[in-house]
Amino acid sequence: MSGRAGLGRVIGRLAVAALVLGGAGCASLPSGGQVITGKPAERAERVDDPYVRLIPVKPRPEWGPAQIVSGFLAASASFDDNHKVARMYLGGQSSWNPGLRPSVTVLTSRITEPQVVRVSANQATVKVLGEELGTISTDGQYTASPKGLEATFLLAKTPQGVWRITSVPGDDKTGLLLSKDDVERAMRTVNLFFFAPNQQTLVPNGIFLPVVNRQTLPTQLVQALLDGPTSWLNGAVHTAFPAGTRLRHGVQVDKEVATVDLTKQARAGSVEQMSAQLSWTMRQLSEIKRWRLRIDGETVTPEGMESTHPVHAWEPNSPDGQVPQGESHQNAYVVGPSGFLGTLQSDRAQPVVTGAAGRLSRPAIAPDYREFAGLSSAGDQVLVAAPLTGAPAPRVLLNAQAGSRFTAPTWSRDGTLWVVESKKDESWLWVRPRGKPPVRAAHWGLGGREVSAFRLARDGVRAAVIAHIDGRPQVQLGRIAHAPDGSLDVGSFLPVSSELQDAVDLAWRDYNTFAVLGRAKRDSQTLPFLMPISGSAITSLGVGSLGEPRTIAAAPGAPILIGTRSSGKDQVCRQRAPSNSYSPWICPTPAKDPNYPG
Repeated sequence: MSGRAGLGRVIGRLAVAALVLGGAGCASLPSGGQVITGKPAERAERVDDPYVRLIPVKPRPEWGPAQIVSGFLAASASFDDNHKVARMYLGGQSSWNPGLRPSVTVLTSRITEPQVVRVSANQATVKVLGEELGTISTDGQYTASPKGLEATFLLAKTPQGVWRITSVPGDDKTGLLLSKDDVERAMRTVNLFFFAPNQQTLVPNGIFLPVVNRQTLPTQLVQALLDGPTSWLNGAVHTAFPAGTRLRHGVQVDKEVATVDLTKQARAGSVEQMSAQLSWTMRQLSEIKRWRLRIDGETVTPEGMESTHPVHAWEPNSPDGQVPQGESHQNAYVVGPSGFLGTLQSDRAQPVVTGAAGRLSRPAIAPDYREFAGLSSAGDQVLVAAPLTGAPAPRVLLNAQAGSRFTAPTWSRDGTLWVVESKKDESWLWVRPRGKPPVRAAHWGLGGREVSAFRLARDGVRAAVIAHIDGRPQVQLGRIAHAPDGSLDVGSFLPVSSELQDAVDLAWRDYNTFAVLGRAKRDSQTLPFLMPISGSAITSLGVGSLGEPRTIAAAPGAPILIGTRSSGKDQVCRQRAPSNSYSPWICPTPAKDPNYPG
């Protein structure tokens, strides 16, 4: 059998042997740069889509060095029995043992033509070439790192006369080289939940989790939660589980009730907070409706709860806060045509603040409605005013340096105001706690970039930006860590998706999803999109003409609003049926700069 023909049969058998099983929610890893930090854009989190189980092919005695390397790479995509079949391709000298949570180098496609660069009677060197998309660390964190890949395998003949791999590429003996398709088949994005510094709000931490079978998924998920946050969020969030807390045995699920039995170390933790983290994490599994907590074999219950708890019992800890239900949602604010700040009621802007304060551009209302902020018409001043009624006098909070402009202000729940001052290839983050003067953040990860938008998540830990990378405005996600001395470290910014380019504005729709104005690669004009922070495929939003969209506003449970300019007039647009992503846009309100409080 020739090398190429043999490889074709290997790949063919692998494809035929793939079995579709009930499995976990679909991972998504589109080409280009992404950071995987959450689930796709559904509010009900489920990990229920079918997944494809790969049945790998064992090595054949007649295969040469190139075929052995190809078979090994294909078999590496199967996590069954700790990569049992892949390890059959290894010689006794190899120390490769990826385990259940391996590091992964993600490639655009599977390597199908390894090159034999050196061969003798008993030894061979095989080189593989590919295009790397990024890496998944052992804690499940994905980081984009697009570049070329060149890796070398060493092989030797065994006493039985068959070729086996004696050395895998690099120094990391636990790593995998998987294609994008392999990752999407064998791994899933799931959220783990940890506490923000306020010890009340939960923050999602998305990871890639290998899925061996459906039955072990609850145990895998809880074990990952007990391992703590990924390197990306470490230091920015807290866990209620005391150090050393583990599962005494696997999570048992019986008639939609899961039992989580923790080791005795958990006795030192808050039952209420541990329960919140567990409940939000396990609600992603539809077979779990209720659950019970045991510590060292003894059932424990939070105050006021029964022995089993519904998975949706900890809604006050939501990353989005209390989300209004049904048709009731928080009011949107706009700048009216005669220069007033008003609430959007049906298709009309009802004046709330008049005078100079009503004419601020890009208004931002504090979550507690005690004050509001905005920019001067030129964007070179940040102004604040209070109260949110009548004709208050605006006060200048910040003046920009020559050549700089400010991003639209954004608030955190504690009344802190955030804004970025930026010019070409330079920016500064300003933070103003209520009752104190504004100060620059001590550590700002985009100091060498132009930043045109900065939006704080409602959990207060994650921040979305539009940063100019290689001359193109790109959506990125970072995290906010509080140092013991009170200083802020706002950094670790990573790209979310390469599908959207030339981003104009963005807002948090909910803790998993952005509403973004920008252009997809196929488009010639700026349009609205939904962008999951997981890096999943973006979705176009609505149909119909929008003129020149400039700003976008979103909030959990509320309609998405767009401030646009058409025929020389400012208009605020909404969808005719907001619950339908493809509903037509209508622009009945003469106003601009829509914004939701907080």
